[in-house]
Amino acid sequence: MSNWPGKYIIGLTGNIATGKSVVRKMLEHLGAYGIDADALAHRAIARGAPGYQPVVDTFGQWILDEEGQIDRAKLGQLAFSDPEALTRLEEIVHPIVRQATNLLIKRARQPIIVIEAIKLLEGDLASACDSIWVTYAPEDVQTARLMKKRGMGREEALQRTLMQNPQDDKVAAADVVIHNTGSFEELWKQVTAAWKKISPVGDTNPVILKKAAAGDFAVQRGRPRDSESIAELIARLSKKSMTASDVMAAFGEKAFLLLQLDNELVGLAGWQVENLVSRTTDMYVAPDVPLARALKTLVEEIERASKDLQCEAALLFLPPNLAAHETVWKNLGYERRIPQTLGVQAWQDAAQESMPNGSILFFKQLRQDRILRPI
Repeated sequence: MSNWPGKYIIGLTGNIATGKSVVRKMLEHLGAYGIDADALAHRAIARGAPGYQPVVDTFGQWILDEEGQIDRAKLGQLAFSDPEALTRLEEIVHPIVRQATNLLIKRARQPIIVIEAIKLLEGDLASACDSIWVTYAPEDVQTARLMKKRGMGREEALQRTLMQNPQDDKVAAADVVIHNTGSFEELWKQVTAAWKKISPVGDTNPVILKKAAAGDFAVQRGRPRDSESIAELIARLSKKSMTASDVMAAFGEKAFLLLQLDNELVGLAGWQVENLVSRTTDMYVAPDVPLARALKTLVEEIERASKDLQCEAALLFLPPNLAAHETVWKNLGYERRIPQTLGVQAWQDAAQESMPNGSILFFKQLRQDRILRPI
């Protein structure tokens, strides 16, 4: 891969359960364009993607599941138990991921790009980065996180922790080391401090996405310092228990778009982009504002921000009371769907991974040109 004029590339890596994805999300909050190279590698071998048939031809039909998709568990067992098989797999997947990454970076409007990759230092991508960031956590913290978040037993979690390359090797190669051992607030301070050294734009002013005259809606990008007001709105509109600490933790997964009317917070959307799919998992609007206009304002800003991040599709996971306004969603170009009808495997996976219990899915395709369309 070559360097990209006008772009500053952060290569982000670290061992399992050290918080790579959380740090990438924080950098995205601050204005970076994030690329998950590992997710692209998974997507590269999905049915219909350019790596699918070469992998099947190389390893055989036995790696397919009942639906004709490559069973990543079977493929992983083979590849990680046989160095030659792993090399052959990487020879198929890595060029596709490099090509997709190159295209995403060239298209990105953001000047700072962060590429998250667990094997960043083992490949040739590291040499194309302007700065290497490494996330670090002690082994006992990694093990505890795997047990809590992935439901592993202690023995399995410890095995997964110890089977990776030593963290000290990654730390030695780093320009920036992020110690993820404490609270979200402490992690945010480290990331923000490192960001300010490479970006002229700090975290001092609110990001206004849509300005408005008196009596009209405005949209502002939420920041961790808005956690208390976000928690108060969600608790008031949903009757759920919600604290500022809960919202701070949520910033590790999603962004919040804040809907204001005459400088008063009257609604919000909790939104994230992963693997080129926009996913809105939270949407709240106060009952005393014009609902159709409020939803239109929020959704248009979600779409604008999603397109800015090169998303292919938008998924809205709506509570029944908002989903019932079918005319509003139809006018905005959305269709009620179930995940199995979305067609593209990456879109189906996104829906199944993100869909909250009790929510209703609405779908809209944002663009026709897919990054990993078959060659």
